[in-house]
Amino acid sequence: MAGKGGAHGIAHWPQAERPRERLLAKGPEALSDAHLLAILLRTGRRDSSAVQVAIELLNRMGGLGGLAACGTEELCAIPGVGPAKAAQLKAALALGRRSLAVPLSTGTRIASSADLYKHFHPLLRDAKHELFKVVLLDAKNAVIKETTVSEGSLTLSIVHPREVFALAVRESAAAVILLHNHPSGDPAPSTEDHRLTRRLVEAGGLLGIRVLDHVIIGDGRYVSFADEGWLAGQTDSNGIL
Repeated sequence: MAGKGGAHGIAHWPQAERPRERLLAKGPEALSDAHLLAILLRTGRRDSSAVQVAIELLNRMGGLGGLAACGTEELCAIPGVGPAKAAQLKAALALGRRSLAVPLSTGTRIASSADLYKHFHPLLRDAKHELFKVVLLDAKNAVIKETTVSEGSLTLSIVHPREVFALAVRESAAAVILLHNHPSGDPAPSTEDHRLTRRLVEAGGLLGIRVLDHVIIGDGRYVSFADEGWLAGQTDSNGIL
């Protein structure tokens, strides 16, 4: 019974104990992380059930957090997890992150840095490299659109004012919010972050486009330049607006 765990396979379990049947009968809350993963994997390998492969995955990756952050090559290195199963796992994890993100659609009004954190933290917390994003706003601080400007370590040469403001000018944005993540998990801004922000604020001033905030997303926390008072002259006393 290759691929199904032989005599150890889930097919040989009592029906009420099989992960899929148990989920349908009692809901996902009744299942462990390993059992939920086993449903996605569907099959195990010759000597192990899908649940055993799922347990091995969680142990090797350091739990669900590590699993969410790992790449497809790391997943495929686990015996019993090929490209198809790796793709299924990555897709399920991505959907989970997106379901947690507060919608930031066109017309949404940004009231505080917390609004940005609620949207972007689930999407960026597991990223292995820095992503620099710009949120374009109209005169009422409602979202026009968001875009990714660059990927990789942030430097003045990579994140150029021309790239940041080109779309803002084209979309007639009245203001922008800068945002990026720190894969280390620590959102404390670096000297380069401060230097880059200062340069972009100056460039925006020349174009008549306000920079309302620069938010750095970490692991479970964030830093807002506006909240910290680092954008003096660009904000009022209540924060980014």
